[in-house]
Amino acid sequence: MIASLAAATPAYVHTPMQASTPGATRNAKAWAVAQEFESQFISVMAQSMFEGIKSDGPFDGGQGEGMFRSLLVDQYGKEMTKAGGIGIASNIYNEILKLQEQGR
Repeated sequence: MIASLAAATPAYVHTPMQASTPGATRNAKAWAVAQEFESQFISVMAQSMFEGIKSDGPFDGGQGEGMFRSLLVDQYGKEMTKAGGIGIASNIYNEILKLQEQGR
């Protein structure tokens, strides 16, 4: 499913975001936190979408589906972030850097 979503998105979505200053190297910890935030944000959005889906009938997953759906949604968020995400990681990263500079 993720592969089909990735194929359907425009190429500019998959362009890696650059640091705010050209040629600047990324702070690895700040970038990891920004990506984790984006992953969690996507997971929360996807979870709210899945809440409206009723799985009744002969092909529902039963109790197991309900228990593991949150894990599936978390993985969707991580994979979408790895594939370029929705673009908020770079904004979060830049804000983290600003806050670090203010703290000095």
